[in-house]
Amino acid sequence: MTSVTAARSGKSQRDENFPVASWLVGPEYRRPIMAFYRFARAADDVADHPSLEAEQKLALLDRLGDAITGRGLGDPEADPLRLALDELGMAPRHAYDLLEAFRLDVHKRRYASWQELMDYCRLSAMPVGRFFLDVHGEDQSSWRASDPLCAALQVINHLQDCAKDYCQLDRVYLPQDMLAAHGASTEMLAAARSSPALLGVVHELARRTAALLGDAAPLSGLVGNTRLSLEIAAIHALAERLVGRLARRDPLSEGVHLGKAASVVVGGLGVLRGLGFVLTRPGRQSGMSTHA
Repeated sequence: MTSVTAARSGKSQRDENFPVASWLVGPEYRRPIMAFYRFARAADDVADHPSLEAEQKLALLDRLGDAITGRGLGDPEADPLRLALDELGMAPRHAYDLLEAFRLDVHKRRYASWQELMDYCRLSAMPVGRFFLDVHGEDQSSWRASDPLCAALQVINHLQDCAKDYCQLDRVYLPQDMLAAHGASTEMLAAARSSPALLGVVHELARRTAALLGDAAPLSGLVGNTRLSLEIAAIHALAERLVGRLARRDPLSEGVHLGKAASVVVGGLGVLRGLGFVLTRPGRQSGMSTHA
């Protein structure tokens, strides 16, 4: 396989647990956001490809890195993002961080501790929120609340897909020290249902993820762009609902994903909650955005 495009899985933003750029996001921001998403999706597909050798995966990821800076040959999965970054005057730092995360995915199969998992999220998840904020011209001080939200979304995905990640990729994001403390093992992820020990790990991770969401709660109110603020409020509400499910259910044997209808309802309630914050915050301007 000689191209990133050939390694694509066919997965799109419609298959994600959380909205990528819903109608709430201003249309002027959707093109760079979708270019960033497609770049990330392509790199993720390379890292997770079932038949590529590690050296092939790393070579394709390097090709994406060269293409995003213009140092190497162009690539249809990177060129739209490179052009968008040039137009916005933005450096590719967030895209580079993502590539480092996907390089880790190629050769790293286990995470020793919660702290090590958070270090991974600093590359795999936090750059996504930072990119969204930068595209909208938000102050970088908002990263402090964005980072825990993005880490929480990443851990939710890991918990939902823990069995598939282990069985298909031999990749386990559940911290090894936490598994040992509960008397659980990675092999338990191949069972039809979780043992009490494994459920203890899942539920503890859900509690820690809920704490991350608590740290991220101020973000919607910190963001100046009203439409982005409401998008964040919807995502936060969806994450809270999913964490609640993971705190009570077994991801190996019970449904923990939200259906489309439930996602619309939960996200809508989040938007309403966010709108309440927007309407009452000091210095609110009229219109759908506080940014010109």
